[in-house]
Amino acid sequence: MRRNFKRLIVCGKNLKLQRKQIKSFTALMEGKINKQLKKVLKKIVKEAHEPLAVADAKLGGVIKEKLNLSCIHSPVVNELMRGIRSQMDGLIPGVEPREMSAMCLGLAHSLSRYRLKFSADKVDTMIVQAISLLDDLDKELNNYIMRCREWYGWHFPELGKIISDNLTYCKCLQKVGDRRNYASATLSEFLPEEVEAEVKAAAEISMGTEVSEEDICNILHLCTQVIEISEYRTQLYEYLQNRMMAIAPNVTVMVGELVGARLIAHAGSLLNLAKHAASTVQILGAEKALFRALKSRRDTPKYGLIYHASLVGQSSPKHKGKISRMLAAKTVLAIRYDAFGEDSSSAMGVENRAKLEARLRTLEDRGIRKISGTGKALAKTEKYEHKSEVKTYDPSGDSTLPTCSKKRKIEQVDKEGEVTEKKAKKAKIKVKVEEEEEEEVVLVEEETSTKKKKKKDKKKHIKEEPVSEEEPCTSTAIPSPEKKKKKKKKKDIED
Repeated sequence: MRRNFKRLIVCGKNLKLQRKQIKSFTALMEGKINKQLKKVLKKIVKEAHEPLAVADAKLGGVIKEKLNLSCIHSPVVNELMRGIRSQMDGLIPGVEPREMSAMCLGLAHSLSRYRLKFSADKVDTMIVQAISLLDDLDKELNNYIMRCREWYGWHFPELGKIISDNLTYCKCLQKVGDRRNYASATLSEFLPEEVEAEVKAAAEISMGTEVSEEDICNILHLCTQVIEISEYRTQLYEYLQNRMMAIAPNVTVMVGELVGARLIAHAGSLLNLAKHAASTVQILGAEKALFRALKSRRDTPKYGLIYHASLVGQSSPKHKGKISRMLAAKTVLAIRYDAFGEDSSSAMGVENRAKLEARLRTLEDRGIRKISGTGKALAKTEKYEHKSEVKTYDPSGDSTLPTCSKKRKIEQVDKEGEVTEKKAKKAKIKVKVEEEEEEEVVLVEEETSTKKKKKKDKKKHIKEEPVSEEEPCTSTAIPSPEKKKKKKKKKDIED
């Protein structure tokens, strides 16, 4: 008993030493000075006349600030530290090499456990795993339900059209089994009375084939699998909601738990997501489309995973790009607040969401506002009032016989005859005028040709014969009184 008690005391002391070592080691890694290190360094400050060699530059800066001790950090110092580590057994007397290696291994294990337990990076791994499992379950459920509907459709094809919900379909199938049992079965737990009556009527006159009991057993086993997976999915979704509200409450308020979890999973962790800019968060999930657009020099995508957020879904198609950009900017603020902030409240997310909803309302209402004026007042729309017009029956369209009298007919015929006579006279006058114009053109052409011939004859016979006095009178071929008569005739015709 005494030996066991002594061993327990030794183990307790070792645990205390290990905890102290872990605390001092974590403080050194974070660039902080421990109490023991302070005591040692204060003694060195009084005696040392040369700068202190430090392996970590950050720690060296802290020592210089707090204790006014000059420090050196260089590749030579790193080599010196490596030599000290390799000769540690010889430098510390009274410690065996086996004990030293066991001590180092224990310290390394305990330090890794401590860092994993209290690391902020590793908490959101649960969210990453949960959302990826949720997506896998959705895919599996879709495949199972499709197979179940197709399989049972050979036996009772009408049931698939009547019951559209997948879970109720599987529950009804699991309870009844063969279609001949639908007449005696009660399905009021899953279906309303009208649908239940429709199912029973369809089962009596179904066109499906007969199936053996073994086939029905396999189909029922598949139904139980679908029901269990769907129940587990709802449980997993509740777990994911709780984890998201605990780790990233502002992001869940802004975007929703599913979209927020997908963004964290895509980035790797909440800290990695906090390092991204708003523009990258907006396009996160649409990398293929982005690089395709850059290659082909087309328009880049406006949204990625953020498209599934409720605010983007509420907006009209022309405002989706604007809303996604604004939502990405506010979501990045929420992510950084959740990742680096000490407060775990969702007040900031609620405030930003209210601002975005107000902005969305103004964008949607802008089309209804007045075009002219200040643009602040809403357009006045009058109340719609249905005005019914009473129309009387017109009996004139019933008979196809003409309604006008014989006297009117004769008058119309006389008038039409006069109009046709006038038109014929006008046409004759036009023909005469055209003929006279053609004759005048022919006469003018003959005059010009005779003039040219006479000029040539004159040039030839100028030397031999004197010019006769009667020749110049040949230039006027058409006497003037004839022209005057023709003009008078035209005027009379026009009158």
